[in-house]
Amino acid sequence: SKFLKRRDLVVNKLNEIEGITCPKPNGAFYVYPNCEGILGKVTHNGNKISSDEDFITYLLEDQGIAGVHGSAFGLSPYFRLSYATSDDILEDACNRIKLACSKLK
Repeated sequence: SKFLKRRDLVVNKLNEIEGITCPKPNGAFYVYPNCEGILGKVTHNGNKISSDEDFITYLLEDQGIAGVHGSAFGLSPYFRLSYATSDDILEDACNRIKLACSKLK
């Protein structure tokens, strides 16, 4: 199905990013990647990424990526992304997340 293909695209691309691990979900239209490997890093303007909430805020501000921090669901240090959109948008979003992560020190 289209959704399984999109899920696998997002899971595979996110797992290529250093500091992020993304388990494969069984249902729904969301992935819940773990950003533990990002915590403690610092943005180009000196803000420390201390939580999944900080990471989601950084992704939004740096790359326009909207997600939900896992602490909203009691799931730190995970975050939630929807894959209920086109392959092109998902590919672009994953590339933007990778770029944002590569800029952290």
